[in-house]
Amino acid sequence: MPRIAVYAGSFDPITRGHEDVIHRCIEFVDRLVVGVATNAAKAPLFSLEERLALVRGATVAEPRIDVQEFTGLLVDFAASVGAHLLIRGLRAVSDFEYEFQMALMNRHLSAGGLETVFMVPSLDTTYISSSIVREVARYGGDLTSLVNPAVAQALRIKFDR
Repeated sequence: MPRIAVYAGSFDPITRGHEDVIHRCIEFVDRLVVGVATNAAKAPLFSLEERLALVRGATVAEPRIDVQEFTGLLVDFAASVGAHLLIRGLRAVSDFEYEFQMALMNRHLSAGGLETVFMVPSLDTTYISSSIVREVARYGGDLTSLVNPAVAQALRIKFDR
């Protein structure tokens, strides 16, 4: 039985930190589904279609990665793709309480015992978040080490830089 995991997020935009987690977790699963979430409570900078394209562009070199959109409960999405494992990144201690609560709720809601693996990013990407990247881009800062070149270009276009 293949080991399928889901790494979900809004990816607005995908950062080098996200890419780090994606490329490290593909080492211990057979297939990784990157779930790009539509969240009615958020007003993303990039449309869903743009975010899907940017994530696909950043992960194109790995055929075991599948990028899909999803709405609704993460447990339902995981079940629909046959996943029994969720991947979550933890950048700081402040992330842990929320992620821990969500992991327990996801396990409770899933009939098949959905488990969550927390991954700590590499030291050189720990400080990167999508919101910080958007702020750097808004003011014309250097995005070279923060995002894929295609993402940097998309950000420059969004902010007319």
